[in-house]
This record gives sequence, C-alpha cells and structure tokens, in this order.
Amino acid sequence: MRIQHNISAINTARQLAGNDNAISKNLQRLSSGYRINSAADDAAGLAISEKMRSQINGLNQAENNAEDGISLVKTGEGNLNETTSILQRMYELANESSNGTYQDGTDRKNLDKELSALKTEIDRISTSTNFNKINLLDGSISNKGTAITDAAFYTTTAGVQDSAAATFTLDFAGKTGKDLIGKTITLNDKTYEFTTDSTLINSKSGNTAVSIATDAKAADIATAFASAAASVDGDTATGDYSASTAADSSMVTYTAANKAVAIKAVDARMGNAAGIVFQIGADDSKDQRVSLNVDDMSSKGLGVDDVSIGSQPDAQAALKKIQDAIDTVSSTRADFGALQNRLEHTVNNLSTSSENLTSAESRIRDVDMSSEMVEMTKNQILSQAATAMLAQANTQPQGVLQLLK
Repeated sequence: MRIQHNISAINTARQLAGNDNAISKNLQRLSSGYRINSAADDAAGLAISEKMRSQINGLNQAENNAEDGISLVKTGEGNLNETTSILQRMYELANESSNGTYQDGTDRKNLDKELSALKTEIDRISTSTNFNKINLLDGSISNKGTAITDAAFYTTTAGVQDSAAATFTLDFAGKTGKDLIGKTITLNDKTYEFTTDSTLINSKSGNTAVSIATDAKAADIATAFASAAASVDGDTATGDYSASTAADSSMVTYTAANKAVAIKAVDARMGNAAGIVFQIGADDSKDQRVSLNVDDMSSKGLGVDDVSIGSQPDAQAALKKIQDAIDTVSSTRADFGALQNRLEHTVNNLSTSSENLTSAESRIRDVDMSSEMVEMTKNQILSQAATAMLAQANTQPQGVLQLLK
C-alpha cells in the first residue's frame, strides 16, 4: 500500500477530466447547432465547409444581382413602350400630312408642331430614364460608345461629292498607345482595333489590327493607322481613298477621289463594349456575367430628329425614317425582353444551386442533435461514475491508518 502516489485516484481523475471535456464539447455543439465549431473539431471538414459557404454567399448575392438586373430591364423596356407609342403617333401624323388635302402653311404647320413636341418628349424619355442614377436610353451604355467628337478623335469633312475630291481627318493629338489599345475605329464599314499584336483580329468581318506600342506617340499612331488602312483595304489601289500623314504629324488625312461613298459611312466611336455587366455567378469568369448594351434612344439616335411634315414631300420622306425608328425601338425592346427572360431563368438556377450547396454544407458542418444528445448522456453517466470512483479511490490510502494503530 502506498500513500505518496494514489495511482487509482490519478487514473480516475484523468478519466473524469476527459469525460468533463467531452461534455463541454457536447454542450458547445448542442448550443451552437454546429458539429464543427473550430478547426480542432475537423480541420478538413472546416476547410471544405468554408469554401462552400463562400460559394453559397456568392450565389445568394448573384441571385439578388440578377433580380436587380430584371428590375433595371423592366425600367428600360417600360419607358421604351411609351417611346413606341410616340413614334406610332408620329407615323400617323406623317401619314396624315402626306395626304394632298392639307395646306403647307396652315394644316401641315400645325401637324408639324405636334411632331416637334413628340420628338422633344422622346429626347426627355431618353435622358430621364435611369435606374439607380444609371442612364439607360441615352446611349451611355451602348457598345458603340460616344460620337467621335466626344471621344479620342475628331473628324472633319469637306462634304460628300460625286466628282470632286473630298477629305476628312482623324486627329490623334495628345493620345498615346496606352489610351487607345483595345479601342476601335470604324471607317467605311471596316473596323480597326488598336492592339500590341499585329495579327488580324477578325478576318471574317473585315476587322484588322493597328499594331502600336503602349508608349506610342500620336505621330506613331497616325502612321500605323494610315498603314493599316492602306495595306488591308487596298484603298490606294482601288481609288476609294488614300491616306497621308507627315512623320511629325498626329493627323491622318484621307482624300477620296471621285468616290461619293468613300466618306459616306464615316463612324469612329470609342465605347465600352461591355455596356452594363451583371454579375450572375459566384466566380470571376466570363460565363458568370451577362452584359446589356442599349443604343441611343433619343430622336437623334433613332434618326428622326430632323424629320419634318411641314410639306407633303417631307411628310412622305418622314414615313420611312419613323418606321425605321419604330423597328429600332422594337428590336431594343426585344433585347430587353430576351434578357429579362434569361435573368429569370438565372434566378431559378441560382436558387436551386444555392439550396443544394447549402444542403451539402449542412451535412458537413451541422450537428445531428439526436446523436449528440445520446453522446452527451453517455458522457454524463461516465462523468458521474468517474466522480464516484474517484471518491472510492481517495478512501483507499486510509487503510494505512489501520497499520499504524
């Protein structure tokens, strides 16, 4: 018999401490509802669970993003509905004014007043339609960008002439390669994209690269542009137009000889091809986003700003322009509607994905309450038994007293 070291009591105390620690974990899991409350509980399970949680949070926010996108689309399409109604009325007025029973100075003049007021309202709708202060119909989210005079270049023309030379100029003054790389210019239905790569961008659509360095100066850019236009389109050889630029000049001057069509479709625009981008997924990848581009829905953007019905010929000519504007608005509304339907399906898909991932994460992270209660009951019984045995173990050394009597 020993009194310096009560091995039985030490062993029982260790068992009791272990039981108390297990009960503490049982209480933590039951009170929190989680099987994993710290990395010590299940390090691998915690890592998997946290990755799932970030994806679930991303999916839930993406669902909200898509719903916001639906609201934005509804706003734009709803206002375009009124633009369509206005254009229909304008078409009616133009048709009415085309009739020979009206007089120019009185009847058609009064009809033209209403037409002018309707054009003003189209402009107001285009500038006032916004979602969260984002203008939707004024062309600011168009992949065509802003007009050349408002962007990196400007153009001047001497007019389109059938038999005499006409000139126009692109000016790159103050621009560097960094400003232009990734941007495009369209001239005579051919698109040029500024890039550091000299390969063809898209041969099928006639797009070509204008290869420039990031630090290229304005004169270098002008020279590269003139060279690309001449080499790819064969402008000098065909006589459509020829480009010229001085070594120290930032301007590219085009001269069209006997070609009225040479500058008929001059369109140099720099815009954000992405338009409005909706994040409809949890990850950073292209398939997790969808974009919306809306052209300028003002009277100018629709090509009806200059229509007049003050005379019978003008009214007759206005019919086609107004019909084209109606078709343009209808096409844009169709784009809105298609995107809305897509986003509605996206919301449903995101909701289902989030639900399934949440279920998977729950199986890893959440505690089984009934199983944990059984485990805690067992540990409580063991703890009570260990307490009783510790009391017994502590009484064993008292037998030594009998030997000392």
